[in-house]
Amino acid sequence: MIALALGQLRRRPAAFAGLAVALFLALATVTTFGLLFATEATAGPDAGEPVDGPGPMVIAGAFGEIAVLVAFFVVVNALGFALRQQHRELALLRTVAATPRQARRLVRAEVVATTLLVAAPGWAAGAAGARRFLAELQERGMAAPGLRVPDTVLPMLVALVALVAVLAVGLAAAAVAARRISRIAPAAALTASSTEHDRTGAPRLLAGAVVLVAGGLLLRLAATRPPGRADQAGQAALLGSLVLLAAVALLGPLAARALAAVSGAPARALAPRAGWLADANLRGYARRLSSAVVPVALLVGLSGTMSIMTSTAGHAPGAAASGVTSATDVWLRQSELALLVCFASVSTVNTLVALTAGRRREFALLRLVGATGAQLLRMLTVEAVLTAVVGVLLGAVVAGATSSAYSAAVTGSAVPVVPPAACGWIVAGATAVTVPVILVTGLRAVRGPAAELAGGSGD
Repeated sequence: MIALALGQLRRRPAAFAGLAVALFLALATVTTFGLLFATEATAGPDAGEPVDGPGPMVIAGAFGEIAVLVAFFVVVNALGFALRQQHRELALLRTVAATPRQARRLVRAEVVATTLLVAAPGWAAGAAGARRFLAELQERGMAAPGLRVPDTVLPMLVALVALVAVLAVGLAAAAVAARRISRIAPAAALTASSTEHDRTGAPRLLAGAVVLVAGGLLLRLAATRPPGRADQAGQAALLGSLVLLAAVALLGPLAARALAAVSGAPARALAPRAGWLADANLRGYARRLSSAVVPVALLVGLSGTMSIMTSTAGHAPGAAASGVTSATDVWLRQSELALLVCFASVSTVNTLVALTAGRRREFALLRLVGATGAQLLRMLTVEAVLTAVVGVLLGAVVAGATSSAYSAAVTGSAVPVVPPAACGWIVAGATAVTVPVILVTGLRAVRGPAAELAGGSGD
């Protein structure tokens, strides 16, 4: 099974590139904060006086908790698209008597092989990140001056724990991503990649509703924290935003179709031909649209939540006295935001590249019925803009709900302080990631002999 998994990695390196980057980031992040935690936990008396407020252990625990949750989300997404790229191979294995269990074992072997390939660079990046982060904490008085990341056996132990943790995340993601291909009949698996069901299953809708309620409860918990517990309110609100984004992922086809119908009307009016075709594509393939907009919503939702929460905290009564707007606190929030944006950007780029590249056969069929390359690019441009709009709207809803709960806790008002410049940059950044990635990938996807691409699988 390992030999077969390595063969798949060699045959389709591009398909596993996004998964490899996601696992690398997860491993580097867990190593970084694991080393920080272990460094303070094992520090001797010569490290210096302990600092007031949260030290490296508390900071590492908070950062690591959020990072693992986001890493799971991103790895599930990346692995799902890696499996989509090899859907026909897995289906053919099913038709030649491979059992569902064997198909799942192959997927797990691919995850293990990819994780081991990125282990060494992930450990190296994590160790370097731990030393840099510790130096920044010491410079800001948040870590004892004598603390040092040891060069002895401790980093090796942390590296092994990080590897086990990331493997656990990867294998859990494999169980989620491989469920569909391993549960349907072999003959149906061969055609499942080229069709899309119009209806969202009842179990998915039920799970989405449950997760949505859980997110609402977390936001209520954040909103009811007393003003002196701003940190607790912030952590509950941030965790609530992640849960709400998970609900968006589950209920995405319904929400995406509704928002596409609203935002598609101006596109049809401004560009009647390209706009009509782009709108029909987005609404007709709601699952594909959902897959594209959820990472954009993740990027906008997390960035917007952190930016608005920071701005709201700065306007809270007694903010200067409580220290919630100190340079140190702002730096911590910016560091957490940078970490989350890094994961979200990887997920966004990987998803958009995989979705657009997987439409080669569709583009070839359009060319065979008379569409020119310029017309296809105009259609893709409208689709890219609409995808960005829907993703930004979904992310803005999550950020608005989360920051409103946080604002109720720290200011007593449910109306947060929205920084226009920061939010403008977030929207511009999400658009700059979404539109060029779709267009560049689309340029490559429309090339080649149309007849040959239309008759193949489009891989």
